[in-house]
Amino acid sequence: MRYEAGTYDIIVVGAGHAGCEAGLAAARMGKKTLLLTISLDSVALLACNPSIGGTGKGHLVREVDALGGQMGLIIDETFIQSKMLNTAKGPAVHSLRAQADKWDYQQAMKQVLENQENLDLKQAEVVDLVTDDQKVTGVVTRTGGLYRSKAVVLATGVYLKSKVFMGEVNYESGPSGLFPAQFLSEKLANMNIILRRFKTGTPARVDARTVDFSKMERQDGDEVMTPFSFQHETLDIEQIPCWLSRTTAATKEIIEANIHRSAMYSGEIKSTGVRYCPSIEDKVVKFSDKPTHQFFLEPEGKSTTEMYVQGMSTSLPEEVQLIMYRSMLGLENVRIMRPGYAIEYDCIDPTQLQLSLEMKRWENLFCAGQFNGSSGYEEAAAQGLMAGINAVLKTEGKEPFILDRSEAYIGVLIDDLVTKGTNEPYRMMTSRAEYRLVLRQDNADRRLTEKAWALGLASQERYHAMKDKVEKVETELKRLQNTVLPPEGINPLLEEKGTSTVKTGLSLMDALKRPELHYKDLQSVDPNPVEDLPPSVITQCEVQIKYKGYIDKQMKTVEQFRKMEHRMLPRDIDYHLISGLRIEARQKLTQNQPISLGQASRISGVSPADISVLLVYLEQQRRQKEGAEEKGRGE
Repeated sequence: MRYEAGTYDIIVVGAGHAGCEAGLAAARMGKKTLLLTISLDSVALLACNPSIGGTGKGHLVREVDALGGQMGLIIDETFIQSKMLNTAKGPAVHSLRAQADKWDYQQAMKQVLENQENLDLKQAEVVDLVTDDQKVTGVVTRTGGLYRSKAVVLATGVYLKSKVFMGEVNYESGPSGLFPAQFLSEKLANMNIILRRFKTGTPARVDARTVDFSKMERQDGDEVMTPFSFQHETLDIEQIPCWLSRTTAATKEIIEANIHRSAMYSGEIKSTGVRYCPSIEDKVVKFSDKPTHQFFLEPEGKSTTEMYVQGMSTSLPEEVQLIMYRSMLGLENVRIMRPGYAIEYDCIDPTQLQLSLEMKRWENLFCAGQFNGSSGYEEAAAQGLMAGINAVLKTEGKEPFILDRSEAYIGVLIDDLVTKGTNEPYRMMTSRAEYRLVLRQDNADRRLTEKAWALGLASQERYHAMKDKVEKVETELKRLQNTVLPPEGINPLLEEKGTSTVKTGLSLMDALKRPELHYKDLQSVDPNPVEDLPPSVITQCEVQIKYKGYIDKQMKTVEQFRKMEHRMLPRDIDYHLISGLRIEARQKLTQNQPISLGQASRISGVSPADISVLLVYLEQQRRQKEGAEEKGRGE
């Protein structure tokens, strides 16, 4: 029996990292929003590693924050260790990563959801979608509740028909022993939505009291911590160390002797796993020449003895896991509190989506997160935020909010999924972004906060804070350029830093262009240093000065890219009628329905020659239109 349970503007299904951001965005944009989750205990669950950020992923978190999302604020409040990665390389690949207190993170996010105006948080399993013609108009829960809405966002994570594997043992379950969602997949299949089967996994959690840390290398966080949120200038907390150790030759022997019992290698698991987060079985098989592999022990929180064994994801039987872990340095007497496992789940082929994350064939149905074939909390949060925004805009009859590849890592993420598709769980990396020198972590607010303000997701105060920061950067850049020191004023510093001296005056800006010098080095020679300049402003100044030539060069490439992105393709175009297009290109273009020439060029199977044909076609259409207009004026 169904009963009328309520009417909302937006319904979000799933309260993981995608669902949380989608629900908050919709509510903050003034829409009556319902956020449904299979369990209130799964809200913002860090089901795998207890960390936020990392290479490429840190960029996404800062962009989510710049757009008014919540993830950056919550991790700043609940982290136990923070570290900037890749600092030996250029600023384009610097990536912030923070270890979270996973329990505090969950509770903090849940509290934000509970206190958010316009948002109702409710425990219920969605088993059906309500449709009218080709539109989605609501959802039905397992208890018969019929909730009607103007738009629905599916953010189901890894719960759809999820199945856990440990060796020969497998059973239906969500992550961390939570219930799976067993019924929605069938409804989606009946709607002719193409589903796929992907896999992820997690290592064991071990008891810190049974670890010999004296055999491990201590890993501390950064002395000066960088916040994820642009609303925080500095952070000051007492950090907790992580630990580095290695497997042994005995570990390798144990895995090789039991590889046939791993669900990955026994044939039990047939789905596709994450390429860039391999299991320890994969490492031993694919890198058989390596006698050992490193792993990290990461605390799961301040008030628990559970530790996460990063780098040791596995689907070996539980009894083999214990033997394997006890063969590793420092874990000789370890006790496992939760065994590792692999988990399979249903997700969609993301090429069925528009760049707005709305289904092409089903109006008002938006999709986000691991349901779209991605992996990771950060990728999920970014998609959830965009899906929530676009669901709201759709209900208001407005154009969707789309970020292109030159504007944000979020644009790269969504374009990759929607345009190129993925045959494995998609993970964001800095190498995926062609314009990463202009899409740095440090300038995400400058790139995106004005857009968030226009959407109603950034306050007037936050918008003005960003503008004030930009003004401080510009003012300081001018000051550095106009402050010229005589040779006797700058040469002692140049000699000290091992760089060539000068015979004429040198501006502080030109001095800072030298790789040997940093902004803090100039304080000893600067005649009028600016006191209390925020660290974020100093970072912006230094990056813009040191990499100006490279940035200017990349901006020219961005301009060329945007010309292609702005060549829009008609929505009613029939590619089968365009002579000169190859058969494969006609099929792929008809299937994907790209909105621009740029997007068409990134579809697999569409060649540069096909793009040239489309260019000719667009020019012909333009001339015909102009001719018709002139004829009409003449009459």
